[in-house]
Amino acid sequence: MTTLADKLAPYATAFRRDGFVMVPDLLGADELDRYGAAVDDAVARRKRFDNRKLGDKTPYEQSFIQCINLWEDTPAVRPLTFHPVVCETAARLLGIDKLRLWHDQALYKEASGRLTDPHQDQPYWPMVETDTITAWIPFDGSSHTTGCMGYVPGSHAVGLRVFVNIFKPEDALEILKMPEIKDTPPVYVEVPRGGVAFHHGLTVHMAKPNLGSRTRRVHTMIFFRNGSTRKNNFPHDSVERYHIAIGAPIDSPVTPIAWPRAAGDLPEPPNAPISELFANAVKLGAFPDKAGRADR
Repeated sequence: MTTLADKLAPYATAFRRDGFVMVPDLLGADELDRYGAAVDDAVARRKRFDNRKLGDKTPYEQSFIQCINLWEDTPAVRPLTFHPVVCETAARLLGIDKLRLWHDQALYKEASGRLTDPHQDQPYWPMVETDTITAWIPFDGSSHTTGCMGYVPGSHAVGLRVFVNIFKPEDALEILKMPEIKDTPPVYVEVPRGGVAFHHGLTVHMAKPNLGSRTRRVHTMIFFRNGSTRKNNFPHDSVERYHIAIGAPIDSPVTPIAWPRAAGDLPEPPNAPISELFANAVKLGAFPDKAGRADR
């Protein structure tokens, strides 16, 4: 009998070499319809007080609408964030036996939304270890027109070299000038509906603008190896809420085990409040407005 691990073997080889891979047919059409509607509702609820036009937003916000930790306040999203096939695939690609969630997030690129600037993810996470991976799920698939992702092959092997302030687009192109990758063009990957794109936390990546007439609807999950430890005092809600000390394992209800889990076993949302450091992000809908919502 062929197992998922057997099927994923060639994809894992490509992931180790390139730092990204697209795995087709991980989600069915009915799942995409159901989960897409759930994330749509969650994003609409989080952003219900934001009536700004696209041109009135910051360049960062013009790249995408970002709603983090939807699994906490939207029960219908939880089975997607902890989808057993997607989570196992992430673990197999990384080659690890136990995976935790760092956070999930919707990244909705509006029609006419600008490009996403090149960057690595790892600098934004106060984590010593770099066994990290993002699952990128476009509910309608993605294309060059609608804002598919681009990756610099092999850039994950360069290590953590440049902190890109993605809030300042004028600084973002500096990462592409690293000597090790300056002559390596990005590879843009279209994702068919049902496919999931994965990239390493150290892979330099970006996305095209959305030239289509509809919002590019994407849900992502960021995972990390169980046992990873906090690196420094760089503020991040995934470690602040339960006061994870520098050098301590990142292990709390905010970052539950994602794989392996028993079938149908979904973690309960944390009860710890969002740190006051992120009060403004809560007001903007980027984070849940309160922990452990009663609507679950």
